[in-house]
Amino acid sequence: MTGPASPSYRWTLARFLRVTVAKLLVLLFRVRAIGLENLPDGGAILAGNHQSYADPVLLWCKTPRPAHFMAKAELWEVPIVGWVVARVWAFPVRRGAADREAIRTAVELVQEGELVGVFPEGTRHQAEGLGEAHGGAAFVAMRSGAPIVPVGIAGTDRIMPEGKRFIRFPRVTMSFGAPLYPSHYDHLGRKDRVTMMTGEIMRRIAAQIETAKEA
Repeated sequence: MTGPASPSYRWTLARFLRVTVAKLLVLLFRVRAIGLENLPDGGAILAGNHQSYADPVLLWCKTPRPAHFMAKAELWEVPIVGWVVARVWAFPVRRGAADREAIRTAVELVQEGELVGVFPEGTRHQAEGLGEAHGGAAFVAMRSGAPIVPVGIAGTDRIMPEGKRFIRFPRVTMSFGAPLYPSHYDHLGRKDRVTMMTGEIMRRIAAQIETAKEA
């Protein structure tokens, strides 16, 4: 008998949610995705801005094929939430330090042809503009050779604004930009590669946010 902790159970549940709950959420928030043609056929890293708890949820719902998201390890300790995230293809990352296990998991997934979602800011940033970025996406790209697709998300900040008690249903738009290939930085040293790639990732995310807002 297949138990609730087995990989096959997790995949079955996640796929069921993708064709039921995910489609409902996409309708409720009128989620639009532009630039999906920029998604490579093989493994890739989705790097997006993070202004709401809804960002990873709606991006997971809207990607045309399954995506595995890095999520803070603390979520696995929250009742119900921890049970769910463990079964929707997510994997934990410990913030505040380089998490080699999370990096290794992400590298293995993209090398197997999967999509891996990363939010370089590491946590929600609700102020104007983007927050300080971490180098996780660059590390995964460098070790796997997989491209990074910048994703700008607009509208999720209005779902539950600060001080409001009830969820709203604004239109959410996601813009997928042209892939950034780590091989373009092979001429640099390791530290400079991470710095330069991370800076370029954030610039491209910012450009996609503007595209999403204008769509």
